[in-house]
Amino acid sequence: MNTGSDETGEAVAAAEGTKSEPALGSRAPEFIKARRALHLSWQVGVFIVGLAVVVAGVIMLPLPGPGWLVIFGGMAIWATEFVWAQLVLRWTKRKVTEATQKALDPKVRRRNIILTSIGLVIIAVLVGIYVWKFGFEMPWKIKE
Repeated sequence: MNTGSDETGEAVAAAEGTKSEPALGSRAPEFIKARRALHLSWQVGVFIVGLAVVVAGVIMLPLPGPGWLVIFGGMAIWATEFVWAQLVLRWTKRKVTEATQKALDPKVRRRNIILTSIGLVIIAVLVGIYVWKFGFEMPWKIKE
């Protein structure tokens, strides 16, 4: 079989073995995978638990709480059993790593620091104007 590589099969297998990504598929215990009905009920249980965690994360998005963290936790629960969730998590990890590397780039960091500083100066000026005009009175108590 031609794989399009000049390397021998053993070298390719060794290179694939060094990847940090685990194999795709169910991580259920072997005695559960051996019985079709038990494995199906295991998958339903994993799906329901993962769905509950994802829904809790979605609820936390507008409310105080670690919404995205909980959503990714639910995806990790699903990834123990479902290949599609494993692929989504791999893609997400890859994108987060790329974004982290991009954010650590000195040019991007410098730009972000400058933009943050400009934003803070604008907010400080607006707060100063408000305090100068109205004092330390809350907006809903101002009578004009």
